[in-house]
Amino acid sequence: MAVVIEKPSILVIDDETGSRESMAIAIEKAGFGVRTFDDARKALDYLDENDQIRLVICDLRMPGMDGLSFLNAVRERGYDLSVILVTGYGSIESAVEAMRVGADDYLTKPVDLFELRKRVMNLLERRQLKEEVSSLRQMLDKRYGFESIIGRSEPMERLFEQMRLVAPTRSSVLIIGGSGTGKELVANALHRASPRRDERFLAINCGAIPSDILESELFGHERGSFTGAVSRKIGKFELAHRGTLFLDEISELYPELQVKLLRVLEERQIMRVGGSELIDVDFRLIAATNRDLEREVAEGRFREDLYYRLKVVTLRIPPLRERGSDIELLAESFLKQFCQEHGKPAITLSPEVVAAFHRYSWPGNVRELRNVVESLVIFHQGEAIEYQDLPIEIRQSLGDVPPPPMVPAAAPGPVSTSLAEPPPAARQPEVRTMEEIERQAILETLAKTGGHRAEAARLLDIGLRTLQRKLREYKEHGFFKE
Repeated sequence: MAVVIEKPSILVIDDETGSRESMAIAIEKAGFGVRTFDDARKALDYLDENDQIRLVICDLRMPGMDGLSFLNAVRERGYDLSVILVTGYGSIESAVEAMRVGADDYLTKPVDLFELRKRVMNLLERRQLKEEVSSLRQMLDKRYGFESIIGRSEPMERLFEQMRLVAPTRSSVLIIGGSGTGKELVANALHRASPRRDERFLAINCGAIPSDILESELFGHERGSFTGAVSRKIGKFELAHRGTLFLDEISELYPELQVKLLRVLEERQIMRVGGSELIDVDFRLIAATNRDLEREVAEGRFREDLYYRLKVVTLRIPPLRERGSDIELLAESFLKQFCQEHGKPAITLSPEVVAAFHRYSWPGNVRELRNVVESLVIFHQGEAIEYQDLPIEIRQSLGDVPPPPMVPAAAPGPVSTSLAEPPPAARQPEVRTMEEIERQAILETLAKTGGHRAEAARLLDIGLRTLQRKLREYKEHGFFKE
C-alpha cells in the first residue's frame, strides 16, 4: 500500500542529539517529513499549532516531561496520533506501562533504524486503512441514507453502528422508541442500506387503521369477499414482495391478526381475504413500537411466540433527552430547512434559546423539537430567535414563567365594546453576529469547565485544536486572557 502523507508528518522527540538526528535521517530517507525536538513540552506546543502530524516517536526517559507524561497529555487533549515510545532501558515493565497508557508501539535503544522504518510504515499504513474505512462508511451512509438521521451523540453513534451491521442481513428487526423518536426514519434507512434497496419500502401504522380494515390492507381481498369489495385488492404483503414492510405500532394488532402475521412470517405465504390460493411472499419485516412488549406479553395482550419471532434483532432509539449533544445540531438543521421552505431569510438561535433547548425534557422527542422550530420560524420577524420567543409551555416547564392564575368567571353584565389600550412596543431583539454568538458560547463553556479545554471542546462538540485556534484569536483581539 502506498502511503501518502503531507510534510512534515512525523515528530521525533529525544533529548539525546545523536539518537534524535539518526532517527530523523532514517525516517526522511523513507520519504517522510520530520520535525525534531529535544523537549516534550515544546513538541506539545507545536502540536497545538499544527494538525498535519500523524505520528510521534518519543524517548521514554527525558528530563522535564518524560515520554509517559507526554503520551498522557496527547491522549487527554484528544489528538489523533500514533505514538512510538523509545527507551534505553528495555525493561518489560516499561513496555507494559507504555502500551497500557496508549502507546501504539515500543522500541529499545540502540534503535535498529531498519526496524524503525518498518514500524513507522506499518503504523502509517494502518492509519491510512482506518481513514479509508471511515471514508467508505461515510460514503455508504450518504448513498444509503443514514445521513438523513441527524446525530453525533454516543447513543446515536451506537445505533448507527448497529444499523450498519443489521442492514445487509435478511433478519427481522424490532425498533423500540418513544413517540416522535424517528422509528420510520430508521426503518427506511435500513431498507436503503440493504440488498432490497431497489425494491419497495411500504409502511403501515397498525394503530391508525380500524381492525376490520387492517386485515384487508395487509392481506388484500378478492372481489365480492365482503360488502363493498367491488374489485380485487392487492395487500401490503404482496406489494412488499422482495422489498421491505414496516409495521409501526405493532402492539396495536388485535389477537386474531397477530396469529395470522405469525403464520406469514413462518411460512412466507399469504391468502387474500375471500381467496383460496396461497401466494408466496418474500419481504423483510421491520416492526416498531413505543410500548414495552415484554409487559404486553406478560399481561396477555401480545402473543409471546410472535414477540420472539419479531425481536430477532432489536434496535433502541434513544429519546431526545439522552442525546444532549444532538439537540442544537437538530435545531439548526430544522431552522435551515424551514427558513427555506417558508421563504424566510436566515434566522439564528440565541445562546439563551440553545441553553433552554438543552434544559427542556422534550417529551415529544425529535418530532416536538421539529414542530417547535417550525412554529418559531413561521411567527418570527427578526434575525435571531430570543428566549422570550419560545412557546410559553416550554418556559413554564423550565420554571421561568409562572402559570396563569385561576380567574373566577365574571358576573354577567354589559359587554364593553371599547378598544383596549395597545400594549407597549415589544422589545426589539438584540442583533448579534454569528461570530459573537459563537465567542460567547465558547467562553461561557470554558468558564463552566474551570478552564479545562479538552472538556470544553467535548461539550461544544468541536475539535480541541479548533477550540485552541479560536482562543488564540480571541486573545489577539482582547476578548480572552489566560
